[in-house]
Amino acid sequence: MGPSRTSPLRAFELLVVAVVGGGLALGGAALFGDLGSHTTIQQITRSSTTNASVTAAPTVGLAPERIYSQDSPGVVQITATSVTQVPSDPFGLLPSTPETEQSLGSGFVIDRAGHIVTNYHVIAGAQKVQVSFSSQDQLAATVVGSDKSTDVAVLKIDAHSRALTPLPLGDSDAVRVGDPVYAIGNPFGLDRTFTAGVVSAVGRQITAPNNSPVENAIQTDAAINHGNSGGPLLNDEGRVIGVTSQIQTGSNDASSGNVGVGFAIPINTVRDIASQIISTGKAQHAFLGVSALPITSQVAQLFHLPTTKGLLVQQVSGAAKSAGIKGGTTSVVVSGESYWVGGDIITKIDGSPVTTYQQLVTAILTHKPGDKLSIELWHKNAKKTVTVTLGAKS
Repeated sequence: MGPSRTSPLRAFELLVVAVVGGGLALGGAALFGDLGSHTTIQQITRSSTTNASVTAAPTVGLAPERIYSQDSPGVVQITATSVTQVPSDPFGLLPSTPETEQSLGSGFVIDRAGHIVTNYHVIAGAQKVQVSFSSQDQLAATVVGSDKSTDVAVLKIDAHSRALTPLPLGDSDAVRVGDPVYAIGNPFGLDRTFTAGVVSAVGRQITAPNNSPVENAIQTDAAINHGNSGGPLLNDEGRVIGVTSQIQTGSNDASSGNVGVGFAIPINTVRDIASQIISTGKAQHAFLGVSALPITSQVAQLFHLPTTKGLLVQQVSGAAKSAGIKGGTTSVVVSGESYWVGGDIITKIDGSPVTTYQQLVTAILTHKPGDKLSIELWHKNAKKTVTVTLGAKS
């Protein structure tokens, strides 16, 4: 078996190829054949009844079947359709042929105005997006906006408020390792599948579609697979604490199934991004413009640095450059690691010590473009404090 890899839970792609005007057939579970005989957690798929059950350890929260009963009506299946032009011959002598590609993902209702949250990668490049609450209905959805940097998108459907079941949002900062969690989504096109597990870790970093880091992701062993993208990860009160987004596969084949390592974007991040998108159609992220590496004792000793703790500034741009923060001037290699030395050393952000780049990123995430940030640093062996007005990440 090859090395494991982290891959986006790209909406389970039904690569249905057809000349425009041709028919598209979605054959349900029969289309996919045997889904595999080995599963790590029981999956329960919605049938004609409204009940579901799952074996889970007793908790002080709601019973799993109650969580499913109250929250599953607010979970939707998303069908994203795109049309591409494919060359009819390798020499480009014949007209290209239009081909239709569909992908399936998940999402959930967040208000009675008809707004639905999902992943950006579920609807990326789609010419048409449709939402279904059951196998019998399919509603046209408008993309209100999306944010590649956090893999979040907001859709809107035209439906009566009384027909919608918004899911209550929780607090992802309160999530702890070992907490019971539940996922509802549409893995492999199987609508409203319910799985259970625990929080395996918090504070993970995952990569967004534009390669930006998404901080404080929640890791879980609840079974989530391709097609779960954009669905809710729920706590034992039935509140959304994250949006399922990625899985760790067991090989280099990104189409491999879940091996008990999945990741969800924290709902506190999603809440902020979705609010911005609904208000303005887009999201903005604060940008400092600093790349930095933590100081090691060896680097501090070799280059006679004034401190052994902090971040050695490598390069600067944007707001940091405007504030006078200086990057390194000389390239060196220490124990196989490349550094730029001769620049400033950041020791505190808004009065809090920073010794890792993660701490610096987390501090910036708590601010918005235009906010002022107080940075304590060493500049040419002298301590100083600068105030930076944060810019916006493009």
